[in-house]
Amino acid sequence: MNATARRAARPSARRGLAEHPLVLAMLSSRGVGPAIPALAYLVVFMVIPFSLLFSFAFLTVDRGEVVPWSFSLEHFGSALGDYLFWRIAWRSFWVGALSTFVCLLLAYPVAYLYTTLGSVARKLLLVAVIAPLLTSALVRVYAWIVILGGRRGLMNTVLLELGLVERPVRILNTDWSVLIGMTQIHLPFMILPLIAVLVARDVEIENASLNLGAGRVETFFRVTLPLSVPGIVAGTALVFALSYTNFIIPQLLGGGNYTTLAVQVYEFVVVILDWTKGAVRASLLLGSCFVFVLLIVWAGRVATRWTEARLS
Repeated sequence: MNATARRAARPSARRGLAEHPLVLAMLSSRGVGPAIPALAYLVVFMVIPFSLLFSFAFLTVDRGEVVPWSFSLEHFGSALGDYLFWRIAWRSFWVGALSTFVCLLLAYPVAYLYTTLGSVARKLLLVAVIAPLLTSALVRVYAWIVILGGRRGLMNTVLLELGLVERPVRILNTDWSVLIGMTQIHLPFMILPLIAVLVARDVEIENASLNLGAGRVETFFRVTLPLSVPGIVAGTALVFALSYTNFIIPQLLGGGNYTTLAVQVYEFVVVILDWTKGAVRASLLLGSCFVFVLLIVWAGRVATRWTEARLS
């Protein structure tokens, strides 16, 4: 077959694929029809693995094999009755909530600044926000280890050379190092939703507030901030879920003795090879994360309705 014949055959082949009954059914259907490939992907690679993991929490797994007729709720009871579990769960929640709060405090000024800049400056700021996401989180965590390391770490070297401290400051393997890593790595996920909401807000409402005699500070807290509630809710839910379930940052920046629920799941499944306890902790971690995100969304809806009632 010459080149002309091959070029003539390509459109017919494409038409044949486009006229396939399955493709036509997906394109012409409404509702969930076009989303069938994505739903199938989620079922195969997320729903089924999570279902297997959750089922292991009710069974006894011995040396990699499930013990027959070992269904029991005692594994959950044992975990919930363990004081150490609640202490680790509180640490996971505290780190996630505090890092989310710090991200919000740092992200809001950046997002607000974005709305006041020109076209070129906006692009440069957006590149600066997105650029860290182009690097693996693991690489950035190791960079923080170099910066926050011991006496030879970059931070202590600078502080000692400048004479600001007499002895090295210990930050690595503490709560502070985990908080710093969480904030830096998850900050873009708070900035981007805020930018999207602040750019789309109605500026005329702020101008009306200024024309009626309100100052800029009062206008910000009574108009601008309430209008940005959807972005705050989206960023808070996203950053909290990432921080609460993060494994790499507490494991590397917190040191071997800094344990969160995600780290404990890894230790039970990979190190101790106790899949049952690991599955119980993983189920409780994911379930509690889902509940916290729902509470954040619910609080955001209440705040949005209250804001709309005030501004209407």
